[in-house]
Amino acid sequence: MDGAMLSKGKESLLIPDNSQVINSSVVDRCPHRSEIQSVALAEGEGDNCLILGTVDSYGHLIVSRLDIMADDIDRTSYSVPPRDCGVGEGSWAGICFSPTQRSMVAVARQLCKSIDIYDQDIHVRSLRALWYPSSFSFVQCSPQVNESNSLLAIAEGSQLSIWDLRMNNNGGCVQRISGSIGDIIYSVCSSPSGPIAIGGTDRAVTIYDPRRWSALSRWVGCSKYEITGLSFSSVDQSFIYVQGVDYEITCGRWKESERAFSFRGDSNWLGFSKCANTDVVAGWCESGSIFIADARQM
Repeated sequence: MDGAMLSKGKESLLIPDNSQVINSSVVDRCPHRSEIQSVALAEGEGDNCLILGTVDSYGHLIVSRLDIMADDIDRTSYSVPPRDCGVGEGSWAGICFSPTQRSMVAVARQLCKSIDIYDQDIHVRSLRALWYPSSFSFVQCSPQVNESNSLLAIAEGSQLSIWDLRMNNNGGCVQRISGSIGDIIYSVCSSPSGPIAIGGTDRAVTIYDPRRWSALSRWVGCSKYEITGLSFSSVDQSFIYVQGVDYEITCGRWKESERAFSFRGDSNWLGFSKCANTDVVAGWCESGSIFIADARQM
């Protein structure tokens, strides 16, 4: 996006320009038999390698290594069936990679109230949540707090739970923070500098300090509707991106509760993501359109 041609509307709303896809690739090795619920992309070993993970509604995990410079991007892949062999009813399922150990992946299944940890295709352990998980993330903290990057933050109903994969006591749960009764947490994310953010039906973003597990800040009214996606800025971690259940994404300073800019899709968002190490954000709408914003040009 060219900053000189950037168009803005009222209340710092960005107006997108039409663009054309120059090149695209199809991943052939994702033979899911039910609806894909979550997709995760991580950097692999080497400059041109990416790792793509997908999980379907029964918890079937497929991880593919991709060469983005080759005409045939597919390299190797492995598949991990669910622990219960996929019996029962399908539901939301999520996936996330460890930010420091790319071979480690976590898979959450909502109706089963379970989070399974894998090292490639080897099952490491299972975590049993009290409530239905709706979002989760590996915690990116300072070495003093999270020495081996083994902490996992899970949104369960109105509670935020923290799990240490090295611990066996209490099933691995080391902290549980309760929100307002009746409110549901839909999104959780962490910053490399430490803070953990949650958001949901209360339309507010709450930031927690992992050293004391106390609230650092609360940005009320940052979204008109329920919050379903959050991500800290990679350029300046005092900023956070907030996705509502409608068609708007907002970026602002979480300490000052101050909006910096926002942009909208042409229909409700189906998904939202930010690049791991830079502030390029994208959303996919119900209409099939994809909206991309490069915040570095703003």
